[in-house]
Amino acid sequence: MRVIRAEAMGMCFGVKDALDKVRALDPGGDTVVYGELAHNAEVNRRLAAKGWTLLNEGNRSTDVPAARVVVTAHGVSDRERRELQDRGRRLVDTTCPLVRRAHQAARAYAGAGWYVVVIGRKDHVEVKGLTGDLDRFSVVERPEDVKEYPAVRIAVLCQTTTPPALLEQLWILIVRANLGKEVRLIDTICHPTKARQRSVEDLCRSGIQALVVVGGRNSNNTAQLAALAESLGVPAIRVESPADLKAGQFEEMDSVGLTAGTSTLDETVDQVEQCLRSLGGRRLIGWAS
Repeated sequence: MRVIRAEAMGMCFGVKDALDKVRALDPGGDTVVYGELAHNAEVNRRLAAKGWTLLNEGNRSTDVPAARVVVTAHGVSDRERRELQDRGRRLVDTTCPLVRRAHQAARAYAGAGWYVVVIGRKDHVEVKGLTGDLDRFSVVERPEDVKEYPAVRIAVLCQTTTPPALLEQLWILIVRANLGKEVRLIDTICHPTKARQRSVEDLCRSGIQALVVVGGRNSNNTAQLAALAESLGVPAIRVESPADLKAGQFEEMDSVGLTAGTSTLDETVDQVEQCLRSLGGRRLIGWAS
């Protein structure tokens, strides 16, 4: 069985930079991470082991019991940022610059009177931060969410980890539902997401019989890589670590692809690959590129 790595895969520069900033700090007892620094269980487990307190994203509050607050790579709205500062909290900002760019675009268009439509997951922390400064907006997650919007000028942007194919599909539906209006697309998908999606497409068209996708279970971009493979007719096997692999999954397979989400540690990818090779695989890097 051949094990073929995607040409572009794994941890992106935004998450690496966030981790580097946090590792340079002393966790102490007066500092908290405002959510999950990255949507990856192993990353967060290691931070907790070093003494870091990570707030639950589902019920976090600006009334945090600490003087110093680390804003995660997913970012927060300016409103939430100001509320934290008004409460006397000192902020360490690790927001990905590409997420920050999306925030700037949303605020600029909203400030100019445009109705903002955000393509992304309604419950995702990045989308909540992106829409937190907007008074008029809609979030579109799937085709059935598209409708006619109450404005003559509509700005469409997206969560940075949105699959390009989904953006294209929803953009067409939004335009059709709002004929006669000015509808403008601002492509805020990040380059790492596009590169990883293209690499999965290349792998799936090379003849692999399955794609192993390494990443956190609540990672949106990891889920989208698996969904892309499935849409191309290639079974996707999502794992967080080698412990999730089962030998029986690869019986009679000649070639298996390997990719990873943008919050996945290189070390974890290597461990998964070693496990695959122990099941009879051999490594080929960039074979499908």
